[in-house]
Amino acid sequence: MNKWIDKCHFGDCRDTMRKMILDGVKVQSIVTSPPYFGLRSYLPDGSADKHLEIGLEETPDEYVARMVDVFHAARDLLADDGTLWLNIGDSYAGSWGARGRGTETNAARPDLERKHGTASPARNGFPDAGIKPKDLIGIPWMLAFALRADGWYLRSDVIWAKPNGMPGSQVDRPTSSHEHVFLLSKNAQYFSDFDAIKTPPRESSLVRLAQDTQAQRGSHRANGRGKTNGTMKAVSGSDKQRGHSRQHAGFNERWDAMSKEEQQSMPAMMRDVWFVPPTGYDGAHFAVMPEEIAARCVIAGSRPGDAVLDPFFGSGTTGEVSSNLSGHFVGCELNRDYEPLQRDRLRQPGLMLEFA
Repeated sequence: MNKWIDKCHFGDCRDTMRKMILDGVKVQSIVTSPPYFGLRSYLPDGSADKHLEIGLEETPDEYVARMVDVFHAARDLLADDGTLWLNIGDSYAGSWGARGRGTETNAARPDLERKHGTASPARNGFPDAGIKPKDLIGIPWMLAFALRADGWYLRSDVIWAKPNGMPGSQVDRPTSSHEHVFLLSKNAQYFSDFDAIKTPPRESSLVRLAQDTQAQRGSHRANGRGKTNGTMKAVSGSDKQRGHSRQHAGFNERWDAMSKEEQQSMPAMMRDVWFVPPTGYDGAHFAVMPEEIAARCVIAGSRPGDAVLDPFFGSGTTGEVSSNLSGHFVGCELNRDYEPLQRDRLRQPGLMLEFA
């Protein structure tokens, strides 16, 4: 077995990935949720690796630049038809989550110091970048545009909507209840299997279809009496389909040739809004990507037997999901304290798991 595959490698992910590149390693997909800007430290106080940690930079631009550096190295690990699935949330300037309010520091708030693991100075916005205190920074799109400028193809912005998101304490803006999952590709043409994550028709839709069919039985509207969903004539006399002003080839032609029953019983292409509740996790990790989010990305972006990379492995969600879906994983992680969490999640019969 390749010495890099089905292992978590501790240390700076950029150094690890560069070593893998020199060894000729290739992965089919990258599925990851990196530390968000200004939220918290994931390393214990006094750690010798604090200077390597991503998320605690002085400015949003510094954070984005370091992230671009990470994914530049990751892109060289990707197969030519590979994809990157990047889960990222936004941050507010000057919020407690961004290390303080006004002139206070987390050291003045022991509860925050315990939660975030740091007493770094408070921030008062980022005036040099035109970002005022209380501004929504726009980190996800800053990063997406920077990755595109670095050569990635920006293909989709999936909204992860959280039906049971955490309530907020603010009273002057809506509570945040979504994050972004960007789909980026190494090249213009790439492997994807969105058929595998199509949404099956809802039971209520099938019930309505049955009711409609029963109600129409024997009428001129029923398909059994020759009514079809085929091409209609416009008032002007020109052909059109489904209310459009011109004929469409390919899918639309096939769609219009189907009966209503066939159309309504078909699975729907995965939409770009995913309603997935955040999941709880018993381990000592503050922010765990739900397995459902990781699974959709892994299934759509890789084949059985492919390797999936997560350069911010954390508790091992991507590794667990990839393994359960008959694939392989490669993990990188800075914090060795997560090793017991990873071992617990990835302990499966037949899985040759090692930690480098």
